[in-house]
Amino acid sequence: MSTANALADLLDTTAFLRGLPAADIDYLVARMTPATKAVDAVVFREGEPRKLFAIVASGSVAIEKDDGSGRIARLVTLGAGEVLGEGILLDESPHGTTARVLERAELFVMTGSQVTAMIAERPTLYASLVSRAARSISQRLRSADATLVGRGRPMGFAGSANRVEHDLLGEREVPDEALYGVQTLRALENFAITGTPLREFPALIEALAAVKEAAALANQELGLLPKEVADLIVRAAREVRAGRHHEHFLVDMIQGGAGTSTNMNANEVIANRALELAGKRRGSYQAVHPNNHVNLSQSTNDVYPTAVKLALHSTLDLLRDAIKDLAAAFLEKGDEFAPLIKMGRTQLQDAVPMTLGQEFTAFGHTLLEDVERLGEVQALIREINMGATAIGTGINAPPGYADAVRRHLSAVTGLPLITAPDLVEATMDTGVFVQLSGVLKRCAVKLSKICNDLRLLSSGPRAGLGEINLPPMQPGSSIMPGKVNPVIPEVVNQVCFDVIGADITVTMAAEAGQLQLNVFEPVIAFRLLYSIGAMRNACIVLRERCVVGITANPDRMRRFVEHSIGIVTALVPAIGYERATDIAKTALETGRGVYDIVMERGLLTREQLDRILNPEAMTAPRAVPPRRASGGSSVR
Repeated sequence: MSTANALADLLDTTAFLRGLPAADIDYLVARMTPATKAVDAVVFREGEPRKLFAIVASGSVAIEKDDGSGRIARLVTLGAGEVLGEGILLDESPHGTTARVLERAELFVMTGSQVTAMIAERPTLYASLVSRAARSISQRLRSADATLVGRGRPMGFAGSANRVEHDLLGEREVPDEALYGVQTLRALENFAITGTPLREFPALIEALAAVKEAAALANQELGLLPKEVADLIVRAAREVRAGRHHEHFLVDMIQGGAGTSTNMNANEVIANRALELAGKRRGSYQAVHPNNHVNLSQSTNDVYPTAVKLALHSTLDLLRDAIKDLAAAFLEKGDEFAPLIKMGRTQLQDAVPMTLGQEFTAFGHTLLEDVERLGEVQALIREINMGATAIGTGINAPPGYADAVRRHLSAVTGLPLITAPDLVEATMDTGVFVQLSGVLKRCAVKLSKICNDLRLLSSGPRAGLGEINLPPMQPGSSIMPGKVNPVIPEVVNQVCFDVIGADITVTMAAEAGQLQLNVFEPVIAFRLLYSIGAMRNACIVLRERCVVGITANPDRMRRFVEHSIGIVTALVPAIGYERATDIAKTALETGRGVYDIVMERGLLTREQLDRILNPEAMTAPRAVPPRRASGGSSVR
C-alpha cells in the first residue's frame, strides 16, 4: 500500500477528522508527510514554539508536563489514530506540554507553514479543524483532571463529568475520563502517605500488565475465559506494557491491604481500556469486569509479589549495567594511572608504595564483584507463586492453571520463571527480598567507601592529600571564593546512606509478617525499587560527572613516597624487623631520609639500597608460591 493510501485510510478512521468531506481529506493527504520517531524521541518540548500538527499512525506517544518541581507528570498517552500538537491550529503560543515517544512511532505531520497556507487555501477546513482542536484539548484537560488527583479528588479545572460505580461499601462517582475505578478511588482517599504514586515506577506497572496478560491467556487456554474477552484484556495489557495509560496508576506505593489497591488499580485500568477497545463505555463492566475477568484465577497475594519480582528483575538488569559501566571507567583510569607511584595508606597512616593505577583498578574490581552478587539474587527472584491465589492452596484456580500461567508469563517476559514447589510457603515468605536488600546494602557500602576515598585523595587543594583532581562541577561556597567541593561523591554517599537505611525497613517489614501472608510487601517493594533506581542513577552520575574526568598529580604523589618512612618496610627481609623499626624511629625524630640513615650505619651497600628501595620495584606484584595440600599436590 502506498504512503498516500495508508494516510487516507488513517484519516478516514481518525476520530478527530470524522465527518470531514472527502475533498478535505484529500487535501490533508496531499500535504501531510510521514515521520518515524524512535523510543524516547521528543516530538515537541514544553516551552518551545509550535511547529507541527501530527496524527499517530502506529506506536504511542506520551504527553507530559513538568509539575514545577522538576518531576514529570504524564497527562495522557496517545496511540494510533490520535492527534498531537493540535494547539497550533488555535494560536501561536509555545507548547504547554512535551510529547515523548513511548513506542517507535509512525507519524503523519503537517508543519506550521502548511497550516498557515491552509488558512488561505481552505478556510472552511481550517475553521472545522479549529473547533475540533478546541474539543480535543478540552477532552485532554478532562483526562488530565482525572489523573492529577489529590486525596482521591480531581483537580476540578476541566469540569469533568462523572460515572457511578459501586463496590462492597456502596456507590461512588468516578471521573468519566478515568481508566481506574471505584476501588482505586477509595485507595487514593485512604492512602495519601508518601505522595509517590505507582506511576513513578513504570517497571512495576509493566510487570502487573504482564501478569494480567499471562493470566488471561492461561484462563482462555483452560476454557475459563471467552476468546473475545481474553483478546481484549491482552490488547489492553500490552498497551500498558508498552508504556501507555501509566498516568492512571495513582495509588500510593505504601498502602494497607498487602497490595490489594495496586492490584485493583491494574484490574480497573485494564478492564476499562479493554472496554474502550470493544467500543463500550468505561465502567460498563458486564462485558469486561475487573474482578470476574481481569483478576480471574488470581489473588493479590500471588499477583502482587510476582509483579514485584518481575519489576525488580528488570530494574536489576539496569543497575548491573550501570555498575559495569562505572567499573569499566575505573579500570580505564587504572590503565591511565598505571605508571604513577604513590604511597599506600592503612589506618590513614603511611604504609607502602603502590601505583595510582592499582588503586583505581581495585575500585573497578570490587564493583564487578557486586555485579555477580546481584546476578545470583536475580536467579532467586525468578521463582514465583502464581496459582497460589489467597494463601497458597490455589482456591478458585482450576487444575493446571499454575503451570499454564507460568508458561505464558515466561513467554511474555522472556524469563525462565519457575513455580515455587510449596505455594503456601512461597506466599508467606519474603526471604528473597531480604536477601536482595542485603546485596543492595553491600553494593551501597562499597560504593560509599569508594566515594570516601575519592574525597580523601582529592582533598585540598593545598592543605590536603591532593593526589588526584576531581572535575569541578559547581562553586562550593556562598562565602568562600574559589572553593570547589567534591559534590558528586557527596551525593553518591547520600544515596548509599539511604539504601543502607532502606535495608532496615525491608528487614523489619519481612520480620513482621504473620501466618500465611506478609501484609507489608508494599513498603518492601517501594524501598527496593526506589533503592535500585537511585543506585543506578548514582552510578551513572558518578561515572559521567566524576570518574571519567579525574586527573592525577604525579609529582605530589612521588614526593610523598620519597619522604615517607613507609618504604622502610621493604628493608625488613634484608636487615630484620628490629633494625628497620629503629631506622623508622630515627627518621621520624630527625626528619632525615631512610636511605641516608641506612648508609650511615653501613647496614647495606648503595647498590643494595637502590635495588630494595626502588619504588617501582616495591609496587610490582610478588609471585605467590603454590601451597601444598595434605596429599602433596599443588593447590593453585
